[in-house]
Amino acid sequence: MNRLFHYSIVPLAMLTMSLGISASWSSYGANAVPDDSTTTAVAEKTNPSNVIDEVVWVVGDEPILKSDIESMRMQGEMEGVKWEGNPDCTIPEQLAVQKLFLHQAAIDSIEVTESDISQSIDDQINYWIQLADGSREKLEEYRKMTISQMRQQMHDEFKNRELIQKMRRKLVEDITVSPAEVRRYFENLPEDSIPMVPTTVEVQIITRQPKVSIEEINRVKDALREYTDRVNRGETTFATLARLYSEDGSARQGGEIGYTPKAALDPVFASVAFNLTDPNKISKIVETEFGFHIIQLIDKRGERINVRHILLKPRVTREALEQASHQLDSLANDIREGKFTFDEAATYVSDDKDTKSNHGIMANATEMTRTSKFRMQDLPTEVARAVEQLKVGEISAPFEMINSKGKTVCAIIKLKSRTESHRATITEDFQVMKDVVLAKRREEALQAWVAEKLKNTYVRMADQYRDCEFEYQGWVK
Repeated sequence: MNRLFHYSIVPLAMLTMSLGISASWSSYGANAVPDDSTTTAVAEKTNPSNVIDEVVWVVGDEPILKSDIESMRMQGEMEGVKWEGNPDCTIPEQLAVQKLFLHQAAIDSIEVTESDISQSIDDQINYWIQLADGSREKLEEYRKMTISQMRQQMHDEFKNRELIQKMRRKLVEDITVSPAEVRRYFENLPEDSIPMVPTTVEVQIITRQPKVSIEEINRVKDALREYTDRVNRGETTFATLARLYSEDGSARQGGEIGYTPKAALDPVFASVAFNLTDPNKISKIVETEFGFHIIQLIDKRGERINVRHILLKPRVTREALEQASHQLDSLANDIREGKFTFDEAATYVSDDKDTKSNHGIMANATEMTRTSKFRMQDLPTEVARAVEQLKVGEISAPFEMINSKGKTVCAIIKLKSRTESHRATITEDFQVMKDVVLAKRREEALQAWVAEKLKNTYVRMADQYRDCEFEYQGWVK
């Protein structure tokens, strides 16, 4: 769902969008061995100009298409990625490694929910919106498709990415390092090999959510009532309307979120969803911080529920955004004049529920850690731009940004601290150094797993790849 679920924001790697696969190989079981025909062209082979696409590798029962390799190459070129070695060999090998993780995820019955997928897709889209000057319209114009179409296009690729990440985490979850190991590791390194700690900042933020007009709220509610009436009259199905109109990442699945525990859902949404008993009835209109929903029960299994929903988000006007900006401008001036502190304003005035209880201090949460310190590249784009103009203790001018709920808000920030780039030391940067050693140990474990996995996994590749110099030696058998 569109961030109805609680989560931690992690840095997004756009290259992982190329890890998906569009071909279906349902005719093979998880342990079946495809025959030689699996590496033939999808279209006619008699004339190369007739070839639409081609399966060039098969790993387990996961195919890699020629178009997948070209897609990853183009994505890398767009982002300035420099491939080690020959890209014609490096790129397919990287994709093949991902297929190993996907193959193992299938064997281990690893699952991801639609909420996991939607969360990642929404993070990516919000990142793109920030790059497009905070404009959904500019993003749609640039990519020549609607936001809904982007979500649908990205779904399968992001599902694979979530499966891969979950499988990798499972494989290294028991690996730890002790303080003694960290010290020993860095004692043996020459000084110029000790990592540099990049410049980090601590940022406080106050946001204001522009007011939505009553007319706009009524428009959204009327649309949802119309959808309910159409389903009740038998004109169409709830799933069809969700695919057409829902502004949530689950639209592609007809609004279905998958079996989800109550604690993972927005509390208001969960309260209504878990009280539904008749799959033939549609809920009343539900308002959450994400927008307005209608919900249809699919099934309950113990403490988990599966429902469909349609989400519509009211639009804010330019006038409302400007009004919120003026309010923050006045607030910032009052803070500068000493009428009250930024901490007090963040606690009592800010609309940002994630930070107001912590005096507005932004939290940098990853899979493993939670800290108040950010590298510049890890900040939301608009926040980073504002930080670049500030000295420690200064307050920014108001600006617009997309918040974690996918809504356009106005914000001001204060630069609380800045630590300049420096070489890490055990006394000052132990956690950084521990993370370096832990990441190295985990990467070594994953590399060893890949090498071992190759010994027992069916691999077939097109002849032109057999002379490649690969990182792993077990591809050619």
